[in-house]
Amino acid sequence: MEPSVQVRDLKRDRVNFVLENVDLSFANSLRRVMMAEIPTVAIDIVEVEMNTTVLPDEFIVHRLGMIPLNSMNCDEALRYNRDCTCSVSCRYCAIQLVLRVSCNDNETLHVTSDHLEVVAQTSYDDEGEVGDELSKRSEEFGHPVGKGNPNHQPVLICKIRKGQELRVKCTAKKGIAKEHAKWSACSAVSFEYDPYNKLRHTSHWFEVDERAEWPLSDNAKEEEPPRENEGFDYNAVPKRFYFEVETVGSVSPQEVVLKGLRELQAKLANLILAVQSTSDMPSIEGADVPAQMAMQPPGPAWGAPVATSPNNPYASPSGGQTGAWGGGSDQWSGRGSGTSPSSNTGWNSTSPSWDSGSGAWGGASSWNI
Repeated sequence: MEPSVQVRDLKRDRVNFVLENVDLSFANSLRRVMMAEIPTVAIDIVEVEMNTTVLPDEFIVHRLGMIPLNSMNCDEALRYNRDCTCSVSCRYCAIQLVLRVSCNDNETLHVTSDHLEVVAQTSYDDEGEVGDELSKRSEEFGHPVGKGNPNHQPVLICKIRKGQELRVKCTAKKGIAKEHAKWSACSAVSFEYDPYNKLRHTSHWFEVDERAEWPLSDNAKEEEPPRENEGFDYNAVPKRFYFEVETVGSVSPQEVVLKGLRELQAKLANLILAVQSTSDMPSIEGADVPAQMAMQPPGPAWGAPVATSPNNPYASPSGGQTGAWGGGSDQWSGRGSGTSPSSNTGWNSTSPSWDSGSGAWGGASSWNI
């Protein structure tokens, strides 16, 4: 049978649907893609011009980075900064926002995401190659989610009293949640299968009554209950999955599901192309491995002496073929392209870095979130 989708409930920020006639691994792959690989826009760099609030700069910067921004049609409306030909950032790969708030009365002022303003896009001398990204953006693109909507509660950034002021410049860029959670389009993605536990994938610990202590979900109404004294089917596999997708508002739930399917399709297509290109490689006579792989000299055997240095006497057991942290290395620290987990340039460190400024509270500083 062909895969099918039945939408049971659709709201502004969530969707509930049933996915049938697919494998469990496919359902879980779709869940992971929707959680981590849907591109959105989020604040990535913050320049603090003035901060006389009670919160330090890094608190403010972190809260700004986690504010969801409208990212409809983000695939076509904005480039990845790493793919743009500009020197730093331009209107084709970044969105500029400013926040300038001061309190002049005796009432406490709540600084929220509604105070963020998108700066009008202008041309730059070092901007990237001209494209059509600007024409594909909506009027709300890059603005905080729910801004101007009285039915939507804005995100609280800080509270200030009379005489206090907060002025910052923000640069929002395109990214995915694999790089940082601030780019996540979803707050929760879950699915359930086999609500009656016929497949026995779950062991229910109970004291007296299993059904009373483990009540059935509403999804059990969609399936037939097991018959009394029904035998266990060892060949049964799950084929019906009940999905619940909740977004943060930056992207509609329909777009999240469709983009997730397209991303998963692209990954499988790239895998097929990679396998086909490998199978087409010429082989050495009498060998079943590709020529490029067969021609590489083997590394020394385990325990063989390998090069070390005074700074790192621990040599790689692979003997110089592949280091633990980087390719083409003869030591654990690596002299190739890889880096260690503690390196500032390795493994997408999410800690903010203080690039410039005096460092005094209220002084100008720039933060990479």
